[in-house]
Amino acid sequence: MTSATVTTATTIDAGEAAHFGAMAAEWWDPKGSSAMLHRLNPVRLRYLRERIDAHWHGDEAGFTPLAGKRALDVGCGAGLLCEPLARLGAAVTGLDAAAENVAVAQAHAVQSGLAIDYRTGSVEGLGGETFDLVTSMEVIEHVTDPAAFIAGLAGALAPGGLLLLSTPNRTALSRLALITVGEGLGQIPRGTHDWDKFLTPDALTALVEGAGLRVVDVRGLGFSVAKGFVLSDDTKLDYFVTAVRG
Repeated sequence: MTSATVTTATTIDAGEAAHFGAMAAEWWDPKGSSAMLHRLNPVRLRYLRERIDAHWHGDEAGFTPLAGKRALDVGCGAGLLCEPLARLGAAVTGLDAAAENVAVAQAHAVQSGLAIDYRTGSVEGLGGETFDLVTSMEVIEHVTDPAAFIAGLAGALAPGGLLLLSTPNRTALSRLALITVGEGLGQIPRGTHDWDKFLTPDALTALVEGAGLRVVDVRGLGFSVAKGFVLSDDTKLDYFVTAVRG
């Protein structure tokens, strides 16, 4: 008798997981290696709240628009987005490729008094679980197969659910701002970005539609000297995509 080993396909890039896992201890330090993410988070949350209220016709003044809903953050790092989602009322699952990040996320959630289900692994290993809200911010540019990754996110989206993504655009501006300046001056850890893996909004939209979803909004993430990161109609630097089932 022979035995077979069943393996689940994964879009995790082991090198990328190691790169981000090495930063785990500083993830919650607003002046550490993840400082840029701390500056990005308020804008992410503003966009998320806008799309959540629009999709579920919520009360903009309410504190828990995700009450009774399940949320999944793929590539959650140490939980910078998971914790606010939990505070918005969701039952949150955070998924990350780096066990170091998950350990830090779990410890921080306990300190914050939040019950969040953190897991190490890839979206392909969810085994058919579905969620009302699926988010994946600045992650698709770090996976081995973007189309398969989007298909995995789509598979995790419940009927009537909402998918939100963000990623750098593949432009001269993103190369200059994120790699030449950001990584060159140490504002972003060196080796974080590979410009050749950046996706344009048209390319990402095609992947999302190829997975059977419909894009309902594309919004730019810009930078203002006076205000820092802001929502914008200009997608040249970075952008958000919101999608729903066909």
